[in-house]
Amino acid sequence: MSRPNPFQSGLGRNAANFAPLTPLTLLDWAASTYPDRLSVIHGDVRFTWGETHARCRRLASVLARHGLGAGDTVAAMLPNIPAMYELHFGVAMAGAVLNTLNTRLDAEAIAFMLEHGEAKAVVVDGEFSAIMAKALAMLQTRPLVVDVDDLSYEGGSRIGSIEYEAWLASGDPGFAGVPVADEWDAIALNYTSGTTGNPKGVVYHHRGAYLNAVCNALVWNMPRHAVYLWTLPMFHCNGWCFPWTLAAVAGTNVCLRRIDAAGVFDQIRRHRVTHYCGAPVVHNMLINAPAALRAGIEHTVSCLVAGAAPPAAVIEGMETMGFDLTHVYGLTETYGPAAVCAKHEQWQALDLPHRAQRNGRQGVRYPLEEGMTVMDPTTMQPVPADGETMGEIMFRGNITMKGYLKNEPATQEAFAGGWFHSGDLAVVQPDGYVKIKDRSKDVIISGGENISSLEVEDALYRHPAVMAAAVVAMPDAKWGEVPCAFVELKEGARATQAEIIAFCRSHVAHFKAPKAVVFGPLPKTSTGKIQKFVLRQQAKSAQAIDM
Repeated sequence: MSRPNPFQSGLGRNAANFAPLTPLTLLDWAASTYPDRLSVIHGDVRFTWGETHARCRRLASVLARHGLGAGDTVAAMLPNIPAMYELHFGVAMAGAVLNTLNTRLDAEAIAFMLEHGEAKAVVVDGEFSAIMAKALAMLQTRPLVVDVDDLSYEGGSRIGSIEYEAWLASGDPGFAGVPVADEWDAIALNYTSGTTGNPKGVVYHHRGAYLNAVCNALVWNMPRHAVYLWTLPMFHCNGWCFPWTLAAVAGTNVCLRRIDAAGVFDQIRRHRVTHYCGAPVVHNMLINAPAALRAGIEHTVSCLVAGAAPPAAVIEGMETMGFDLTHVYGLTETYGPAAVCAKHEQWQALDLPHRAQRNGRQGVRYPLEEGMTVMDPTTMQPVPADGETMGEIMFRGNITMKGYLKNEPATQEAFAGGWFHSGDLAVVQPDGYVKIKDRSKDVIISGGENISSLEVEDALYRHPAVMAAAVVAMPDAKWGEVPCAFVELKEGARATQAEIIAFCRSHVAHFKAPKAVVFGPLPKTSTGKIQKFVLRQQAKSAQAIDM
């Protein structure tokens, strides 16, 4: 007979020793500790942490007054403006769930999300009033619509019943909010940008949002009062959880409606921005901007880049520019980044190209994520750390979604074997760092040989005339499929198809080099990801070149 565990007897949870984890406590801390420090900058608008806290409480109170609470969804169609930041706290304070909508979607997709997520309210910026009006017209039940008249945009029309600032003015700044009863409760709903069929609704919980928010600061070494520029859309994975991270460090949110090189450098210079995030295309834009735009920026700027694999040329370019770049990796299902290419001091002794190779890997798990591994998805056995054997990246732990809303079969499939299946194919290198080789659907199988599109893209980016590049499979009568490159040239630059192919052949095996090159602008998502499913259709009509 086993004896009773003395560490359990009489030592239960109570209000004094246990509280559910929630990012709402981070805002409480920032506001009570640094009430007079700047929380938000938006043009000439300034808010302190005390003011932001009061505005979020007002928002929560008016939501509660309209009967919104547990199990209800509040959607947002907003750019990176103060209202979007406040919704990340105010909605959860009311006990409801925030659904941030991709502002580049068409009316049909938006209508689907509003219907599927059962949005009871939607907050809309004037810039998107026309597309939202079309989406609302497709719904059987119209939600409460709140207009945002933001000073950074002139135009649009009101389509709602009340304006956001008037709405907040009617709220109670002393509203205590609805206590979070269970940290497993949903805090946000994010839809995947699926290329076929309807997108899936990814559900986040309070615990995961809290832990990833804290983890962001840990892996990036963010100091207290960091100044963060919103180049990453807040609608994308809730801004990788950085709305909550900025409260954890009592930092300053610098809002930016539109992303262009001049605007980014101006905000960095004007507000001494210390941190920003973005996809490789954002960093590439800054690297290729006129040097004059960077004049006057003499302080260190830390930046995060995320993507399947940022080209080595991007990493090299940012370092040459003097920006400190860190590579992170994740998916919508992992609250944004859940892995980081943690740097080592000895890497500094390497030359720039080799240092870029080390820093371009997906790396290791976030310290607050339980597991990240590469496994054979059939046997569910880890691949050897030989840098050669490919498997699928998998995650498990607290920084993994609850599941897909109203889609149990997809949820079970995603969590088969007790791990979340990412769909990304990778190897594990001898030092334990993970390196993506491709998305499972992006691998090109040519004559029985697997070709990594990312490897070929990395070679393309090294060409001095190339601004952006993507490689997809093109049907071929002999080989089944071969690589086809889509290339966007730098302004004023010129290159021929034969020249690009010859350049690639000097960097990769000949059979991996593209057999056709198509020049022109690349289709991108609102977060800067190149839409390869569009390019696959175009590749079907591309013409191969014999060399």
